[in-house]
Amino acid sequence: MAISGEERHASAGADSGGGKLWNLCRMPFRQAGGAPAAAPPQSSSSSGIHHSAGRYGHEAPVAGDGGAQGASAGSISSVAKSLLPARRRLRLDPANKLYFPYEPGKQVKSAIRIKNTSKSHVAFKFQTTAPKSCFMRPPGAVLAPGETIIATVFKFVEHPENNENILQKCKVKFKILSLKVKGPMEYAPELFDEQKDQAVVEKILKVVFLDVNGQSPQLEKLNNQLAEAEAALEARKKPPEENGPKIVGEGLVIDEWKERRERYLAQQQVEVVDSV
Repeated sequence: MAISGEERHASAGADSGGGKLWNLCRMPFRQAGGAPAAAPPQSSSSSGIHHSAGRYGHEAPVAGDGGAQGASAGSISSVAKSLLPARRRLRLDPANKLYFPYEPGKQVKSAIRIKNTSKSHVAFKFQTTAPKSCFMRPPGAVLAPGETIIATVFKFVEHPENNENILQKCKVKFKILSLKVKGPMEYAPELFDEQKDQAVVEKILKVVFLDVNGQSPQLEKLNNQLAEAEAALEARKKPPEENGPKIVGEGLVIDEWKERRERYLAQQQVEVVDSV
């Protein structure tokens, strides 16, 4: 039987509307066990796009990968911190060397200025590869923020063997360690024994000998620092001045009172004799 154009148009509209309704209400086919059927596998082209997007960093991160990414970032940061040099707490002058006047058979002196450049109290101490022939004054101290001290280093200079040029060759080295402390306190070597992990090697200083018969800026600077260190040591030896009222005149008052009493007693004796 022939179908008119209107009927064909109506049936086509009904099919299209019904198809849309069917697509909205269509449920996934269920297998015999009641579980939904597996989704069809993706095509190789879509899979390739997925991997290429992930390779260039445009793929959205998966929620489950947050912990792994955080752990990897933490391990990278810890490695980076271990590779970075430690922040210095002290400023040294000279920065890398200790200058000594070359006088064989004598004990000579060197000096180094140490300043605390951090915002907290810092303890420091000396170490040397030749403890039998070297010692430091002071061997360590606690510096307040911005405080400066000039340390003196003593060394016995031995005579060279086999005409060795000791001015250019010396294996003795010094090490300066620093340690952050909570506040002002008395220095004690046990501070570094108790907190070995927190101690930082500030500098390793090489020993350089200077010719005392020549003129050099290093020798002149050394003499100035040694004079400054001696002046500071003498200032520390002096007793602290008292801030309260002075009692210098008290002795004078007592002596004057004694003189008046003696004159009074003498006058009383004269009066007694006259009355008799």
